[in-house]
Amino acid sequence: MHRSHYRIQRSPLTRAGVAPMIEGIGSPNKIMAETAEQFPNKRSSRRAKIAKPLRVRPSEPRDDHFEDLPVSVNASKDGIYFVTRRENYYKGMRVFVTFPFSSAHDPMNCEYVAEVVRVETLPNGRFGVALHLVMTVNYTAGAPPSTISRPK
Repeated sequence: MHRSHYRIQRSPLTRAGVAPMIEGIGSPNKIMAETAEQFPNKRSSRRAKIAKPLRVRPSEPRDDHFEDLPVSVNASKDGIYFVTRRENYYKGMRVFVTFPFSSAHDPMNCEYVAEVVRVETLPNGRFGVALHLVMTVNYTAGAPPSTISRPK
């Protein structure tokens, strides 16, 4: 059996030795552009800054029941971001969301099943919660009058 020996050369790390390595990396703008190409934005629609009330409730029996009434910070056609003081939220949690919410008996309420995709710890005991709207539970609010079934 023939063993080949590799010789490892060691040299002291100096500023002059590091400069060519750093220059080879490129500018921060170039790095950000390359990163954006590798990891494209997952959002399929733009967000709009909109402050509207919403109601959030857990949808699974394993989660303790609560009713949170925060105000949205921004929203898109498939997501909502809001700030709350509740610590109950966790990534992957399924919730019922009514957005926008005015009262429990408003026929214009539109309820969704959503998934918590991000929870951020904010100052002053607050949490930022990002929801992905998975599906509509009752969408009669925006339906044309002829498609809403009424009792006869």
